[in-house]
Parts: sequence; C-alpha cells; structure tokens
Amino acid sequence: MDKSNSICHFCAKSRIDMTPRPSSSYSQRARLGLIVPPTNSVNEAEWTRLMPEGVTFHSHRMKLHPAGDPALMPDLLAGIELLGQVRPDAIAYACTAGSMTTPSAQMPDAASEASGLKVLTTSHALILALRALGAERISVATPYAKATNDHEVEFLAAHGIETLAIAGLGIGAGGPHEYVRIAQTPLAEVKAHALETFAPGSNALLLACTDFPTLPLIEELESELGVPVISSNTATLWAMLRACGVADDLPGGGKLFAA
Repeated sequence: MDKSNSICHFCAKSRIDMTPRPSSSYSQRARLGLIVPPTNSVNEAEWTRLMPEGVTFHSHRMKLHPAGDPALMPDLLAGIELLGQVRPDAIAYACTAGSMTTPSAQMPDAASEASGLKVLTTSHALILALRALGAERISVATPYAKATNDHEVEFLAAHGIETLAIAGLGIGAGGPHEYVRIAQTPLAEVKAHALETFAPGSNALLLACTDFPTLPLIEELESELGVPVISSNTATLWAMLRACGVADDLPGGGKLFAA
C-alpha cells in the first residue's frame, strides 16, 4: 500500500473528517488540538492566557509512557482520532521528554502520515523555536531528575544545540508518581532556579516541561538576563500558530513570538 492509500485507510477506519473545517463563532482563524500527559494542569492554563483572538484549542489527556515504549504511538494516534473529530487545523503532543526523538521531526511526521492531520510535538517545536532565535548555545532549567536532563542534553546536541548549563529540581527521581509536584512549584522557586542555572554566554534560556509553571516569568527573565527565554509551552504554541498561518506577537510570550 502506498503512502497516500495508507493515510486514507487510517482516516476511513478512524472516521476523521478530512474536509476543510467550517468557520465558527470562536475559531475564525485557527482551531488547535492539544494532547497532554494525565497529570498536566499547566499547559492549558498558560495557553489560555496567551491565545490570540479567533483561535481556540481543544484538549485530550493521554497515558504517560516511558521512553521507547512501543505503546506510545498507538495511544497517540488514538488521541489524534478523538481530537480529529473537532476538525482542528493542527494537533500538538505536548510532552517534552516523551516526544524527544532524533530527528525531532520523526514522531510528528509519523503521526501526520498515519492520521492525515498536521501533528507537532513539543520537542520538535523547541528545536524550531531555538533555530528561529539563532540560539545554538543555551542554558536549560527543568523540574526533572538527572536521567531526564541527560536525555535532554543528548537530544539537543543531536540537533546542533550546545547546552552550556542544565539543572533540574529532581522531581521524578522517585518515580512517575512524583510528576504531579511539577505544577505545584512556586513561581518564586522557578525564577530562582532559572537564574541560578543560567550560564553567561548562552544565547537563550529554555524552561523545559509543559507542566512547569513559567509563563508569568518569561518577559521578566528576558529583561534581567538579556536573552530570549522560551518554555515548552510557548515554543509549542508558537510552532502551532505559525503552522496555521497565525503570526501574532503575543504579549507575555516573550521574544519568540516576534521571531
């Protein structure tokens, strides 16, 4: 079966409506789909604050899979099938560590081919955002434990981005049951962690994890550090909007949205 027939077969099986979506009272410019891990309570909150007029997003939760779990892609496609019924212009799998494949386009390309819909992932969005900013040497502040941070450094290096400094808060070292604590991190602690992590000579600061509360700090940190600051959530939204032809410079989103 050729590629076009395989896409059509999946769409017929899943009943994804491939016709252009009609306009609506709220989604005149774009309609986005969002797939997040089950404990995530930050991504939607931050996107709601940033979403431009005429753009809506509609979310779905998916089981969190360990790295390399073969069940990830079938579960992702099942989530895409459900979200496909609202006829979004694009769908994001918004899990930073869970979407780190090399090359970064591997997972979104496979999901797009299988579903016939435009699919992006947070890790791919981060690479696109850093390249748009010309950031090749960065600092990374995360809530993660060392093993996840090491994986992130390897992923960034594979895409030509040097990590000058990375530090995490150690959440997850005791197992996945700890992940709910990420969203509970006070903003003051996030800011102190970011400032302590930042290394001089970095072209940008990355605040990684879609469940890490960072949005109110981005412009403040940019002012103090003098470099662009991006988060998993701002990068994913930026890439989704650009993929849908929406190029607004969003207040509160930082320098990325002017790129």
